[in-house]
Amino acid sequence: MAAANEARAHGMSVLLLDENAAPGGQVHRAVESRTPKDEQDRDGAKLAAAFRASGTDYRPGATLWAVEPATEGGGGKVFWSEGGAARSVATQRLILCAGATERPLPIPGWTLPGVMSVGAAQIALKTAGLVPEGQVWLAGQGPLLWLYAVQALERGGRLAGIIDLSPPGGLRRALPHLGRALKAPEYLWRGLQWQRRVRRAGVAVTVARALRAEGEGRLARIVVDGVAHPADLLLLHDGVVPNTQVTRAIPGCVHGWDPVQACWRPGLDLWGNTAVAGVMVAGDSAGIGGARAAVHAGRIAALEAARALGRITTDERDARAGPLRLLRDRQLAPRLFLDAMFPPLPPAAIADEVVLCRCEEVTAGRVRQAVALGCLGANQTKAFTRAGMGPCQGRICGPAVHGVIAAARGVAGGEVDPFRTRFPTKPLTLGELAALAGPL
Repeated sequence: MAAANEARAHGMSVLLLDENAAPGGQVHRAVESRTPKDEQDRDGAKLAAAFRASGTDYRPGATLWAVEPATEGGGGKVFWSEGGAARSVATQRLILCAGATERPLPIPGWTLPGVMSVGAAQIALKTAGLVPEGQVWLAGQGPLLWLYAVQALERGGRLAGIIDLSPPGGLRRALPHLGRALKAPEYLWRGLQWQRRVRRAGVAVTVARALRAEGEGRLARIVVDGVAHPADLLLLHDGVVPNTQVTRAIPGCVHGWDPVQACWRPGLDLWGNTAVAGVMVAGDSAGIGGARAAVHAGRIAALEAARALGRITTDERDARAGPLRLLRDRQLAPRLFLDAMFPPLPPAAIADEVVLCRCEEVTAGRVRQAVALGCLGANQTKAFTRAGMGPCQGRICGPAVHGVIAAARGVAGGEVDPFRTRFPTKPLTLGELAALAGPL
């Protein structure tokens, strides 16, 4: 939304393809249909209102599934599905704002009905007002775990407890980054307030090392460090990673390993340009920074697009982007502190019998067997095990498969190739494809 607003302010024609039914993404999901309750909601409502008034050609319910980068002979092209038909359009500049995806938290029994991610539960809460009922447990680590707990409690929900799986020594690891984090103290204060509100509500918080879900046909109980508890719903969370599904499918789009956030991210210059001409990335799909940092990144990318298309000069771009860079850097200041507090849970601890790839029912043990047979990277596991070849195309299991391979090989994550993706990156019917023969 921020990129579109900035681009329109410089007279550019903007088409925005949004998989969701309304603007807002995940953080500001359904913000137009509810009364703002806090500063974040107010920010989202203001941004959405400006976007609605910007004159952007907005296409909700549109699923992007292919990109043809620009060549020396002409501009690029994007393909998407909307209303049951595939469509395409030529583009001079493409800004990908794919956001983040939740890092999977594979535990024994996580494929049982009644086990889902915190992010999925938050979508249900924001879009339909659905509050979980019965014996509800949250497990994992990271800010979203506490935020959702507060949101559910405010809507009248009840929680049986929170299982804190964060690695020990978090504060000790994070303290060296506290000075920098205090450049944006509201983030730390907000997190402390969430934890305080949860505990005041009487929700038990248990620090644990081992967790499993059990049941016959669906979730019936969880076992925490050997102690069983009745459970109707278990919500898991282990942080988020950049969504690189589209950028990894674009030939020549370089990606690098982020050892701090333990994930792959596209290689970008200071303005959001990838190694592919005309293709840019902004927001959390470029590296996890949060909603406010994403707003500034979107505006910076739009300014670069305006310069590239001759709408403003280089000097004008630099002058307008300077204050935005300072604001974005301030929003990113707590990142190292948070990353040190909540590092990804170690993939080496995933038991052999745990399913990693739910689509193809591939266990961690089978992936480790493939490594023992000479499998060096995630993409090779497709031939060895079919992991990553199901409907989600590795969107869910990718980080877990990659982490298990790296741990089994005893190497850093950057030495293990990730899943390669190919267009179409989302399921596409022959009927939708046939519509490309007709007019847009």
